[in-house]
Amino acid sequence: FSNSRVETPTLPTRQERQKCWEARDAYFACLDGVGVVMAGTEGKACSAGNLVYHKTCAQSWITYFNERRKLGFQQKDMASQANSQNKR
Repeated sequence: FSNSRVETPTLPTRQERQKCWEARDAYFACLDGVGVVMAGTEGKACSAGNLVYHKTCAQSWITYFNERRKLGFQQKDMASQANSQNKR
């Protein structure tokens, strides 16, 4: 039994969550504009948006959002392939 206190992380407020989502949306819109699917692979093209995204959102959220983006594109590709096969 230690005397040290365990710090519990504070949950983001509604305004902080909204700012994170706005930063994510702006960054992902930039990625869409330069034709990049995988966040972080765009080089300097969206560096300003990426910086705001990382400053505004928790790392766990960034990991989740980036993975959802990648999976979303994979699902679209699979659906379009299935549709093209059904038309044959």
